[in-house]
Amino acid sequence: MSAAISPAESAASASVEADALRAELDDRYGRARGGRRGRWIAFGLVVAAIVGYFAWTTVAQAMDAVDVDNVAFREVDAHSVTIDFQVTLRAGEPVTCAIEAQDTDHGIVGWRIVEYPASAEHTRAFTETIPTVAEATTGLATSCWIP
Repeated sequence: MSAAISPAESAASASVEADALRAELDDRYGRARGGRRGRWIAFGLVVAAIVGYFAWTTVAQAMDAVDVDNVAFREVDAHSVTIDFQVTLRAGEPVTCAIEAQDTDHGIVGWRIVEYPASAEHTRAFTETIPTVAEATTGLATSCWIP
């Protein structure tokens, strides 16, 4: 006499047979199981690399940045103006600044390129006098850079 098969055993047997058939078809046609996990890992690595690149370039640019703030200017006489400005840059670096005097029409009536030696200070303040060819109404440091 044969033993009766319970519905649970029958379902388990069918599940095992379906898994075996799926594995056989995957082997035959070259489909790999678990491909989604590998794709997610690769996607995560690409995203991490992109975020790392942008973080690195942002920090690198910030470290090389030179900021100049014009504080004040004083008209000394009809042929010179004094400019007060601050420069913020990486400590231990020399800096070169372009300073100019302008008239009422924003025409340049005097300018200089000034070089400053390296300093341990992160922010430095400078005062410079610019000779002019006409009366100046403003004076400013237009840009500074690390030579």
